[in-house]
Amino acid sequence: MTTFPMPADEAEARAVQDALRAGVVLDESGPPPGTGHVTGVDVAYDEGRDIVVAAAVVLDAGTLEVVAESTARGRVSFPYVPGLLAFREIPTVLAALEGLSVDPGLVVCDGYGLAHPRRFGLASHLGVLTGLPAIGVAKNPFTFRHAQPGPRRGDFSPLMDEGEEVGRALRTQDGTKPVFVSVGHRTGLDNACAHTLALARDFRQPETTRRADALCRSALREAVA
Repeated sequence: MTTFPMPADEAEARAVQDALRAGVVLDESGPPPGTGHVTGVDVAYDEGRDIVVAAAVVLDAGTLEVVAESTARGRVSFPYVPGLLAFREIPTVLAALEGLSVDPGLVVCDGYGLAHPRRFGLASHLGVLTGLPAIGVAKNPFTFRHAQPGPRRGDFSPLMDEGEEVGRALRTQDGTKPVFVSVGHRTGLDNACAHTLALARDFRQPETTRRADALCRSALREAVA
């Protein structure tokens, strides 16, 4: 089981991010889109009961059929702090991943990787801890500038921070709002965008995220019933 010591406060959490960031691998292109497994991870909270539920759903990358799935339940053990959300989510996400019966392959997070103030968002954090290739596909922009991409599926514009491209605003369906793609670990940005498009055949969000979101919400309802 992957260990995850919880930091005592915000300063310690930022120090953990800074230390682990050196482990991010950026010189691998990652698995080819449409091959092997892709796994979506997501979490749902009941703040009133201090409960967090995570889901991991493995899809066949070619057919997008579900291969395996797992959920885990935990306690919210770190406060809500922008830029430090991984510390609220990763312990339970790790438990969900470890409950899978198959190799997860590429992990797709509902969040960011390098497109993070310290270049170490959820996708990077999870990738370094597990060693798995990981990307972040977020629904909303974080703190970085970008122009609006063109209106057609596949159009994109860079997310820029001080002259560095840290991710892309990517249009996954004609005329819809873009999603925000960034590298997490062991995957290049071009490949991350190609995976995102392959997974978003019919909807704005990747099928991995849609399936994991539905599963964790269902599991949370059962947990608090």
